[in-house]
Amino acid sequence: MGAHRLPGNLQTNRRLSQWLAIHAEGRVTITPGKVELGQGILTTLSQIAAEELEVDLTRVEARPASTPGSPDEGVTSGSLSTQDSGGALRHACAAARAIFLGVVAQRVGVPLETIRIEDGIFHGPAGPIGSYWALADQALLDCEAPAEARPRAPGERRIAGHSIPRLDLPDKVFGAARFVHDLRLPEMLHARVVRPPARGARLATLRDGTLPGDARVVRDGSFLAVLAATEWEAEAAAARLAARAGWEAEDTLPEQALLIDWLREAAARGERSPVASRAEPAPPAAQTLRRSFHRPYLAHASVAPSCAVARWEGETVEVFTHSQGPYNLRADLAKTLRCDPERILIHHREGAGCYGHNGADDVALDAVLAARAVPGRPVRLLWSRAEELGWSPFSPAMLVDVEADLDASGNLAGWRSHIVSNGHSSRPGRAPEPTLLSAAMLATPFPVKPSINPAMAAGGGAPRNGVPLYRIPALSVETTRLLDMPIRSSALRGLGATLNVWSIESVMDEAAALAGADPLDYRLRHLDDPRAIAVLRRVADLAGWAGRSRREGFGLGIGFARYKNTGGWAAVIAEVEALERVLCRRLWIAGDVGEAVNPDGVLNQYEGGAIHGASVALLEEVRFSRRTVTSDHWDGYPILRFSEVPKVELALIDRPDQPFLGAGEASMAPTIAAIAGAITDALGIRPRQLPFTPENLARA
Repeated sequence: MGAHRLPGNLQTNRRLSQWLAIHAEGRVTITPGKVELGQGILTTLSQIAAEELEVDLTRVEARPASTPGSPDEGVTSGSLSTQDSGGALRHACAAARAIFLGVVAQRVGVPLETIRIEDGIFHGPAGPIGSYWALADQALLDCEAPAEARPRAPGERRIAGHSIPRLDLPDKVFGAARFVHDLRLPEMLHARVVRPPARGARLATLRDGTLPGDARVVRDGSFLAVLAATEWEAEAAAARLAARAGWEAEDTLPEQALLIDWLREAAARGERSPVASRAEPAPPAAQTLRRSFHRPYLAHASVAPSCAVARWEGETVEVFTHSQGPYNLRADLAKTLRCDPERILIHHREGAGCYGHNGADDVALDAVLAARAVPGRPVRLLWSRAEELGWSPFSPAMLVDVEADLDASGNLAGWRSHIVSNGHSSRPGRAPEPTLLSAAMLATPFPVKPSINPAMAAGGGAPRNGVPLYRIPALSVETTRLLDMPIRSSALRGLGATLNVWSIESVMDEAAALAGADPLDYRLRHLDDPRAIAVLRRVADLAGWAGRSRREGFGLGIGFARYKNTGGWAAVIAEVEALERVLCRRLWIAGDVGEAVNPDGVLNQYEGGAIHGASVALLEEVRFSRRTVTSDHWDGYPILRFSEVPKVELALIDRPDQPFLGAGEASMAPTIAAIAGAITDALGIRPRQLPFTPENLARA
């Protein structure tokens, strides 16, 4: 028989000592493999550990992920951290509690059920009988997690389920040196990369000449960088070197104005596959809606550019990085360097949050290549703003065609959709060849393969949320993964959901209008899921939907989704004002993620996702020429300003008896859909193309 099934990522990292340690001085260390990206996950995991061990939260320290010091939990993505890492840690800590209690009960000779724990101290009927700390040196956790561990019941919880101030925020508020960008090591050098003027360009010539200070050149094929004692010398040296470099370049990108046509043409050469289908008896179609929706390439636009520090010592290289997947990064670095993964040590340090695959992994390879030229000395490599906006992976441009059949009563009878997109993942560690940017620029380069889509069992990529949750008798959803990839694409918050949810919700709005029904009522009459119905009704109450009145130039719209159709629920109502361009003024959000370990943290995630969605809806679009990305500065790639952030009101439906689900990506796509509906309410225009700029609305 195989090993028993364990919760979350404990299944693949089964030893308790991988997850936590108890120290004689009265501390608990947890070592999850998920990383802090500004989403507050280490606070949530600390709450779970403190709850299950029955110790004060101040005793728990969450160590940043590292290899090999943490369990391999893959990538911090997909709104899975609380679900997979939290589930694992809850079980591991419950198991640890049971082990320690069992030892104490046997030694003291008291019934196990009579022992209670107060902040790590074990109390029997007659008083204290021991503690975690007294048993800390006995290696009791160096064992496989038992299947029979029993976490505390919802009614017993005193820490989990309560809004605890974020543990990482004081350092950030008061400017402590917490980020990888702040890391300073003895004898550290600074490095900058010289990028080519076009995608796929090759370095043909490099003229000799002096460089500022003691700066030196590092070159491997078309990878070109400089090393210097200070940042300023490295910047100046990179600029001087760029002027001396000659590149072989050609047009490789499509015409941006013809991007939709290019997507359709490339689809003819792509891989078409079914996503979902059903053919239940349905009434005949009285009319059919045929609509197409498009979104452009999107950038992560992290506020701080990516950064990494690397140091070679003999055959081993140590890397400090804000990668979302330390073990995955290690795997791709090993492939690029053609060495054993054990020769690479990864230490996570916080950086700019990104909710997706930005330049954090790429810059780590850049730092490793630069540091290889100066063994023994640490090298800090910081990307420029132009590199972050111009060279990190982008979320791919997408196109979806929808046909919806309505019966004589205006109800949905059939649905057919076709989603066209590049794959949504080129994250490291998942392919035979490395996917890191500079791996394709080396003297012996690695090929750039088309990005892949995660399996639908994991939520999918391009077809994520492409299957409507509404009651539709006949349904067919297909996707085509493009094999032509002019611009490297990968994961960004929500993946394909940002287009798919909007397209579904837009068609629902239009069908409701044809049926003469209220958009909310129309959705409710097509839903069977009670939790979906609950968030829609809750957001309607929050926004006063039933008593809304029309105001000139303003509009209200509604959007709904369950992230990945398996995760957290979100319903959003947006209010927009149509001036010289559309502004989102207010958002009302109702969410359901099952058990909320830190309710305030969950609400922060819903709010952050919604604001991100408003920025994508109204402003964001990667711009490019035939050779390179041109929106490599904030003027070229505007994001929502603080003065444009809508007022947000939230309600959380807490279900402490239900499994926890992620919140970080649940609200983004419904927000985009709600803003689109509000534009229609205000202007009578149904948007078909992101972003909802005056130019794109005029085309609609």
